Amino acid sequence: MRNKKNEREEEKRSFKSRVIMFFINVFLAVVGCVGLYVLFVFLQMPSLDSILHETREPAIIFLDKNGNEIRSMGRIMGNPVSVDNLPPHVYQAILSIEDKNFYEHGAISYRGTLRAVVVNLFHGHFAAGGSTITQQTAKNIFLTRDKKISRKIQELILSHWLENRFNKNQILDLYINRISLVGGLRGIDAASNILFGHGANKMTVAESAQIAAMLKAPTTYSPLKNPERNIKRARVVLQEMVKQNYITLETAQKAAKELKPASHKNDKNIYRYWTDFVKEEVESRVGNLDKDLYVYTTMDTDLQARVAATLSDNIGEYQGAIVAIAKDGAIESMVGGDDYQVSQFNRVLALRQPGSAFKPVVYLVALENGMTPDSYVNDSPFSIGDYNPKNYNEHYYGGINLATAFAKSVNSVPLKLTKEYGIDNVLKMAARLGVGNKLKREYSTVLGASEMNLLDLTTIYSVIWNDGKSVRPYSITKIKDAKGNVLYERNPSDEITLLSPQTVEYMKELLYEVVTKGTGKRAYTPKVFGGKTGTSNDNRDAWFVGATADFVMGVWVGRDDNTSMSSKITGGTLPATIFHDIVK
Repeated sequence: MRNKKNEREEEKRSFKSRVIMFFINVFLAVVGCVGLYVLFVFLQMPSLDSILHETREPAIIFLDKNGNEIRSMGRIMGNPVSVDNLPPHVYQAILSIEDKNFYEHGAISYRGTLRAVVVNLFHGHFAAGGSTITQQTAKNIFLTRDKKISRKIQELILSHWLENRFNKNQILDLYINRISLVGGLRGIDAASNILFGHGANKMTVAESAQIAAMLKAPTTYSPLKNPERNIKRARVVLQEMVKQNYITLETAQKAAKELKPASHKNDKNIYRYWTDFVKEEVESRVGNLDKDLYVYTTMDTDLQARVAATLSDNIGEYQGAIVAIAKDGAIESMVGGDDYQVSQFNRVLALRQPGSAFKPVVYLVALENGMTPDSYVNDSPFSIGDYNPKNYNEHYYGGINLATAFAKSVNSVPLKLTKEYGIDNVLKMAARLGVGNKLKREYSTVLGASEMNLLDLTTIYSVIWNDGKSVRPYSITKIKDAKGNVLYERNPSDEITLLSPQTVEYMKELLYEVVTKGTGKRAYTPKVFGGKTGTSNDNRDAWFVGATADFVMGVWVGRDDNTSMSSKITGGTLPATIFHDIVK
């Protein structure tokens, strides 16, 4: 009996041992599988060094003539900022709403995680998160947003790695410099520039609260797209800042009154044609773009804003383009169309027929050959071979002086002058002014039938108002890399005298007659020194080029498909009006 009893006990112990061993083996197998899975997930992670030194396409930062940034290309981050050089309320606003115990816990806040679980269970859906700023840094910056177990494991691994590699301030720096808030750009500095028109180092308490309010969901709480939601949550941020003794109640109340929708002060659309144009010159100056570049341009931002707004207000159903060149050739404004988002085609560079805006070239030949504004000419029907263009409205003035013929933009007189002095001399004059090699050797060229772009046409007039000296338009004064090394700096060449002082004086007199007595009267203000209108056949193109003490400006209006505009649209109407409204 005793032996059987012992046998049964041994069998029980053996069974228990087998059960225990089974569970031990299962446990070890599970641990092993989990370990292998974690190892697999770890091996799928990006290199930690590559995380800190991420590669990207080189950026080009464009600056205006005063050294202020106007736009960047390829730039994905704002200027780097740090808790060491920011006003304390900037990062305190973030901490108060995102991770109030950031400096007290490790990579994971178990208290915050437990609280989030309880809240979510109570609401029956995901209503709160328990991620620390360290976890958010790993999740939002280093990893994808896929809701997978593997990504969560990577997040935990990276979070612990960050906490062991960096101190708290450095982690916070990583977070505020790489968080994405507006338009795909990273960092609170980029967001501040776009939303408020200045860097993060100048953010007020109210602005800091509005930025912090976006962190939960940048689009949902955007002060641009959902200002009411943003302001409501920003008030919560201010309350939390008071609770955590970051600011006083009085300061919070004052800031609450300053909360307002963002107006997108850094609207870059008006500079897009310009920066596209400048980028091509950058590439020709420095070759391959393999580093960040700071490009110092000739852009006058005040003038550009005025030009863009005036064009938009007046252009109606048509398209337009404007370029302004300073006396030394600096291009201070360029607007290639009404809306870059609709069309990226820069119409400043489009080849179109200048019409009568080309006539100064012919008159310069006559002036150089001894004629004066008072010289007698005869306006009457005239033809050369089969070419017999008529005056506008087929009106002829008969015997008039050169100044009147120019101011009224008659067609017969420049043709007669060309026949007298030779078309080759007209083309040579155009070449001297910079456009001769692009023109056809035809009499129709005299009346503006050969195509040219607005920049070239405006350059012709710039020579006249530069007292007859050569003008080479330029857009860049200097290019530097991120370390401050100068890669290119403009070295202006000596000016060449192209026109005699007497010829220039007479030409300026003719141009002044146009805006005071002729076809360009709508452009006149006391600031205008002179100008010239131009209208191509069938009213396809309308031009006005005029000058002030500060610049020579060319305006073009037409249709992209080269079809006719209304017969009421001539160089002396809409383009002249736009010019007037810009300079008045």
